[in-house]
Amino acid sequence: MAKKNTPVPFEKSLQELEQLVEHLEKGDIPLEDSLKFFERGIQLTRACQKALKEAEQKVEILLEDNGGDTLKPFGNDET
Repeated sequence: MAKKNTPVPFEKSLQELEQLVEHLEKGDIPLEDSLKFFERGIQLTRACQKALKEAEQKVEILLEDNGGDTLKPFGNDET
């Protein structure tokens, strides 16, 4: 039976990504395994970025629906 490509929860993806980074930082794994870890890390990074973007869009929609202000960039405040 084929395994469906269901999205992994954000927190689990982030946790797996952190573990991959730890393995890669140790530097004691073969090059081929490092490349596999790196490839998986890229997949997880993209999935996390997508999840964050979708969450941001949902927040913007909720704010608009409730007559709230639009979101402002976080950080780099000049005040």
